[in-house]
Amino acid sequence: MDDIARSREDEWFHRNEKQLVEAARKARQQREQERAAKEAAEMRKRLRESHFMKCPKCGHDLREEALEGVTVDRCTFCEGVFFDAGELDKVLMEKDAERSGFLRKLLGV
Repeated sequence: MDDIARSREDEWFHRNEKQLVEAARKARQQREQERAAKEAAEMRKRLRESHFMKCPKCGHDLREEALEGVTVDRCTFCEGVFFDAGELDKVLMEKDAERSGFLRKLLGV
């Protein structure tokens, strides 16, 4: 009877140990995922800070300026002008409306 009780006790500890090891593995995996996500977020932040408002042509600082009712980015060194998504379309559409208005006036339509 003593051997049977000891065998059951060993079996219980073995099962319990497996559960503890699995829980520790899952916790370690979770911590590793959180650490990797935090490192990736920090890397994105550093990259953004090092490239934000920098000229893609020469790397100098960009400053915002108003141009035809749209805010564009102009390089302080090479004087390049850079548009955000949709800004060039907005300027061109506005100019297109002015041109057609001029043609209408010219033709008397």
